[in-house]
Amino acid sequence: MRILRSAMILVVLAALAGGGYWTWRTYVRAQDDGPLTLYGNVDVRQVDLAFNAEGKIAEIPVEEGDRVEKGQVLARLDSDTYENMVAAAEARLEESRARLTELENGTRPQEIERARAAVEQAEARVRMTRITRERRERLRGPSYVSESAYDEAVRAHEEAKAELRQRRAELDLAVEGPRTEKIAAARAQVAFNEATLRLARERLDNTTLTAPEAGTVLTRVREPGATVGPTATVMTLALREPMRVRTYVSETNLGQVEPGMPVAITTDSFPDKVYEGHVGFISPTAEFTPKTVQTPELRTSLVYRVRVIVDNPDAGLRQGMPVTIELRAEGETGS
Repeated sequence: MRILRSAMILVVLAALAGGGYWTWRTYVRAQDDGPLTLYGNVDVRQVDLAFNAEGKIAEIPVEEGDRVEKGQVLARLDSDTYENMVAAAEARLEESRARLTELENGTRPQEIERARAAVEQAEARVRMTRITRERRERLRGPSYVSESAYDEAVRAHEEAKAELRQRRAELDLAVEGPRTEKIAAARAQVAFNEATLRLARERLDNTTLTAPEAGTVLTRVREPGATVGPTATVMTLALREPMRVRTYVSETNLGQVEPGMPVAITTDSFPDKVYEGHVGFISPTAEFTPKTVQTPELRTSLVYRVRVIVDNPDAGLRQGMPVTIELRAEGETGS
């Protein structure tokens, strides 16, 4: 009985060991007489796309499953409001530029001549009021010019002199031109309006949603007619390039993997088709074996994450697909 029990235990241990080896080799297999073979999956790389503006969706010219290129239009918002904002900003900019040009050009010659003529007219009035004042001063008395008439002549003369000073000051300003402070303020206003116009145009550009990279439309979250705001996901795009494969290598085999090392990649769907690639990244830190590729006995094993870049991807490689990676020596190519 004791012998039978020992035999059963050995059978169970052998079964567990066999199962553990089968699960372990789902991501790495080291061969003594050949290159190191790794197992992994094509990275799932997708991006949620949203407008950086708010409004009603006018059109979505792509469908789920469509392959799109970088910069291709994926959706548009109703842009009437944003176009009006651009037009208003352009008008304000033109007005401020015209004002700046006027100040920089200074006073026109005709305006200077008009100011000079006003000075001459004021000088003539001063002379006339001075003569009147002097005459009434000589004739001032009970029999000829009353005190009130003399006072009126004095007042008129003083007003004429004040007007002359004002006209001369206006002539000086016309000759000197606008103050530098006014010109500086006008330039600042032009700069402000230019920035406002750039912002309005940027908002208008944000009403068009384009593909950031080449990819495939995964899902259409919203439809034309829906009102969306900034950061509201409109569609999800699965990126095609660069195509990456995620795999793991054990610490004992880490020395066989180096950045830049060429690899051959195959899939279960097309086992005869070989994709070329190279090791792009090896994690500097270890991590526990991923739960999807381990048995309870291997949960404490440490592995290093490896990223493989596919050099010649095509439609045969899809995100999440399991692949086999065979490492090659430097200079070795596929047959």
